[in-house]
Amino acid sequence: MNKNILHLDLDTFFVSCERLIDSRLQKRPLLVGGTGDRGVVSACSYETRRFGVHSGMSMKVARRLCPEAVVIRGNASVYSKYSHQVTDIIKEKVPVFEKASIDEFYADLTGMDKFFGCYKYASELRSTIIKETGLPISFGLSANKIVSKVATGEAKPNNKLHIGHGYEKAFLAPLSIKKIPSVGDKTYQKLRHLGIDKIQVIQHMPVEMLISVLGVNGRTIWKRALGIDNPPLIPFHERKSISMERTFGKDTIDMNMLRTTIFAMAESLAYQLRSGNKLAACISVKIRYSDFNTYSKQMQIPYSSADHVIIPRVLELFEALYQRRLLIRLVGVKLSNLVTGNYQINLFDDTEEMLNLYSAMDRIRNRFGEHSIQKASAMGAKTIGGTQNPFNGEPPIVLAHRTQ
Repeated sequence: MNKNILHLDLDTFFVSCERLIDSRLQKRPLLVGGTGDRGVVSACSYETRRFGVHSGMSMKVARRLCPEAVVIRGNASVYSKYSHQVTDIIKEKVPVFEKASIDEFYADLTGMDKFFGCYKYASELRSTIIKETGLPISFGLSANKIVSKVATGEAKPNNKLHIGHGYEKAFLAPLSIKKIPSVGDKTYQKLRHLGIDKIQVIQHMPVEMLISVLGVNGRTIWKRALGIDNPPLIPFHERKSISMERTFGKDTIDMNMLRTTIFAMAESLAYQLRSGNKLAACISVKIRYSDFNTYSKQMQIPYSSADHVIIPRVLELFEALYQRRLLIRLVGVKLSNLVTGNYQINLFDDTEEMLNLYSAMDRIRNRFGEHSIQKASAMGAKTIGGTQNPFNGEPPIVLAHRTQ
């Protein structure tokens, strides 16, 4: 039976989310990322790319290249919400799928061509996602993950491409070697020094030659160039931890700001637990000093998602961890050992007023956004960095926040 592997990729995902929130941003050049001197571009609209802007670039450089661009710091919890919506749709429509990142999915449609036609089914799935979320999404369909991913890149923006069985090699041949997944800058430079610029050249090379130049990775690149590499699809699973970090625009020893930031992180993560019906049993705090030495400390707690349990423990860990009295570059909080469940009332410590307060605050956050209401102790934190969605199986979101 022929394999049919679908690759789905949400186009300029962070940018698309911001445009859903504010329609005035449509067709305008847009940059999402950190806005301080150390800021990095997390995402950029297609309108900025003709100026040479790309993800991972210094925001300072990007603004110089495209001064008319609108710059937005970004909101990881909003992006996680939209990603979760797409995940739910795919989960309902596809028997086996992999979530490779917050905006990227693979699905195994093998055998479905007997009933629906895989390309037709993939097209209907894409239409459903666009209709229900308003987000543009592209897909590639082929016999394996690698060719499908390359096909998605060729289909963008907001389009689809099907590579029929037996046509993988011909499809890849005229493309740049940069299109091969896992060919980074260093590998690209090595291949270019050999005069290799198109995938077709690799297709005609003996595998031994590529191995002699690139080592064991040469065999993988050779197989991918031929369209015969077939890495397994890793089924979707829920994460076992959530975390949040903040890198300061200027290294600091301001204890009031540090405690406020830590407090706000803990409050936000506890809310993320409650909104996902999860409980955590382990808390850890991380500090990175100005000399880049990084330290962390953790403790076990009874399963909980309550602010009054988690926040004091986080502050306690921070006080115990901060011993060197050097300037701090980064702080982070992580909750792990997650299980599904709701907070169990402590008959001795909890009050009805406190539980009602949690419920009321969470309803406000659900309606108006996570940061629409905060405890007074968290009000001084200008930003607390990006959160990863706790429960939809993607790697942590990196928004490249570098704030003052």
